[in-house]
This record gives sequence, structure tokens and C-alpha cells, in this order.
Amino acid sequence: MNKFILSLYDYTGEAVKPWANVGYNCVCFDDQHSSVKPVIVKHGLGTISYINADLHNREILSQIVKEYSGKVHMLMAWPVCTDMAVSGSRHFESKREDDPLFQIHASDHAKMCENVAKSLNVPYMIENPISVLSTFWRKPNYTFEPYEYGNYIPDEEMFHPKWPEYIAPKDAYSKATCLWTGADGSCQKNALLNRYQVIQLNIKSLVVNQ
Repeated sequence: MNKFILSLYDYTGEAVKPWANVGYNCVCFDDQHSSVKPVIVKHGLGTISYINADLHNREILSQIVKEYSGKVHMLMAWPVCTDMAVSGSRHFESKREDDPLFQIHASDHAKMCENVAKSLNVPYMIENPISVLSTFWRKPNYTFEPYEYGNYIPDEEMFHPKWPEYIAPKDAYSKATCLWTGADGSCQKNALLNRYQVIQLNIKSLVVNQ
């Protein structure tokens, strides 16, 4: 298997672990990763690479497209929601005083993730909470709550792998989350969401399953 899974704005790598388990080589790009050299970790039958990248830089995105063209199975993206999530709306006005276009800039970063996927001609999912992204871009293809899928998490994995002290076992909490999805043409593709989305979901042209 020589196909890659790309995950943009991904610091933890949790979302790609199921893919790595079955043999995919997964690449997580984020500006929080080591700038010295990429970190490559063996996981299951595949690998997870953590690569430092400024994904707000269009040149960097172009380099990613050039390097991985023809090699990618699916792209996931988790663009920064700080300037878009309605949970932070009380700060919008002060941010707008500093930069009247701050939300346009933030939404553009999400759109750029889609552009990367389309340039690679691969199915994609872009995640964000309830936000102004629906206004500045388009409505999400799917909206869900983590608790809706918690019972599909095996008992031996019930505790969150990173923040068990904050997140209830089996993701038993509410957080309206949106997915913007797409695929190459009208075909259906298999894809995985992160750990709390583990049932088959028909999302227009994209089939998401574990």
C-alpha cells in the first residue's frame, strides 16, 4: 500500500491512527511540530509522520500538492477555529476593530484546505465547530454531536487518549461539530473520521466509515 493520508492542522495525530493501523502512511502537518526535522512513528501496519508546516502559507500548500500528487488516498483538515467559532463570539467585535477582515482571512484558510484536496483530486473532510464558516464559505455537509457515536467506542478505549481528565468516557458530551466534505466527481469513497465517529455515514458523495 503506497497511498498516503494527509491531515492538515493536525498536532495530535489521533485522527489518522485508524488509517495507520491498517497500513497507510499518514502525514500530519502543523506549525506546532518540530521545526528541526520530521518525526516519523511506526503505528500498526503503517506510519505517522509529524511535519512542521505553516499552512497559512500558500507556497507551502503548493509544495504539499507537488510532493504528494498521485499518492494520496484522502485528505483531512482541522483549520484553526479561534476566529470563527460562535463560542468565541463575544470577542469578535474587538478583533474586528484590529482587523475588519479577520474572519475572511480565517475562512480562507479552510477554503485553501479544500483547494489542496481538489488539486490532489482526492476525497476530503474539513472539520470545524458551529462557526461563521457557514456564512463566509458554505453550509456544512454534515453536523454531529460526539455523544451520538460514543457507544461505538470499545470499552478498552473508552477514555480519551489525550485529555481523559476533561472529556467524558466514550465521548459522552455535546459539541456541535460540522464537516465540509467532497470527493472526486460523484463517486463514493471510504474515509475515517476521528475516534468518536465510528459508524458508516452517507455524506452525499463521501462514505465515511471505520
